[in-house]
Amino acid sequence: MPTFRVGSVRLWDSETRWSQLEPQRGAYDWSVLDRLLQGSREAGLPALFVFGGTPGWAAPAARRAAYPEDSRAAPPDDLADWEAFVRALVEHARGRIEAYELWVMANHPHHFNGPTETLVEMARRAGRIIHARDPGAIVVCPSVTGLWEPSADAFVQRFAELGGYQDCDAAGVKLYQRRIQDPPETMLEAVQSAYRSFHRAGVHLPLWNTGTTQTLPLNDPLDPQRAANHAVRFYLTGLYGRRYGLDRMYFYAWGNSTLPIVLQPEGRPPTTAALYVERLQHWLADASLTGCGRGSQVSLPENAWQCEFTVPVPDGPPSRVVVLWTDAGEAETAVGPRRALMHDLDGATREVGERSQLRLTERPTLLTYD
Repeated sequence: MPTFRVGSVRLWDSETRWSQLEPQRGAYDWSVLDRLLQGSREAGLPALFVFGGTPGWAAPAARRAAYPEDSRAAPPDDLADWEAFVRALVEHARGRIEAYELWVMANHPHHFNGPTETLVEMARRAGRIIHARDPGAIVVCPSVTGLWEPSADAFVQRFAELGGYQDCDAAGVKLYQRRIQDPPETMLEAVQSAYRSFHRAGVHLPLWNTGTTQTLPLNDPLDPQRAANHAVRFYLTGLYGRRYGLDRMYFYAWGNSTLPIVLQPEGRPPTTAALYVERLQHWLADASLTGCGRGSQVSLPENAWQCEFTVPVPDGPPSRVVVLWTDAGEAETAVGPRRALMHDLDGATREVGERSQLRLTERPTLLTYD
């Protein structure tokens, strides 16, 4: 588990694909999954399990997936094998897994190249098994990537038309910028596209952002300060996306040292990006979101953003706090009619007087009012 504070764990690229848990029909190896679930429990973190990677024995003639073990980017030849695996997994891990994502990047051929009709049937069978055997678990429908593309919209419409979302409690999506160097706020274009797609399909489920694009490892790394700013704003953009039904955000991936934003390489201490993410969680741990806005919507310069919260105060009314930042460059805004404390992500705090001018940057800051 990471040494910085996080909110939950998603198990993918963690040696827990179907092909790794059931290397031979009916022969299960739960050792890695059990170790990860034990670590998750000890850290007090709910776990999201992701289905994917059909074993080679279940679809021997299908295209191989892009993984070192013998897995396939296709459904099994016999869906009875799928049902048996889902049933065995849920019975083994019942009560230890909070949620199940029914397939990873379901509209990307590297991960699933079978008919949508088959995937819908797999989702229907898995959803019913999970709900019957672990009623408290959350079923997340297969995640959709490339949300700007017409093909992604067509996939959502077809999946919904076939009844694919009927047995799910949430819908999986993959949110990311068009280019990794772009500001995280540009993810909102994908959020809005997903919102419109699901609305047209008559689907009104919470959206869970469960990762990013297949091509992420191909991008160059960001410099450490920019990476740290972007990591924090990834989650703040998620809060802004609440108005479009976005309910949860998973960062991919905390322990990987080859991605553009590195949080904590295995065996090494957290990076500045990870420490900033931890600081954001510390700021907002007990807070309730009031709302987010940008530019003239909230009387700020056009490149400025804010999210406002209330924080409980013992024996008193809740306190108002605001996180402010820019998506590019700097901006100035007034503190307001009351004094405030300005908190930086590096831990520094300073007092600012009422009606003082604040200089906002691409690094978010927190204002707590007197």
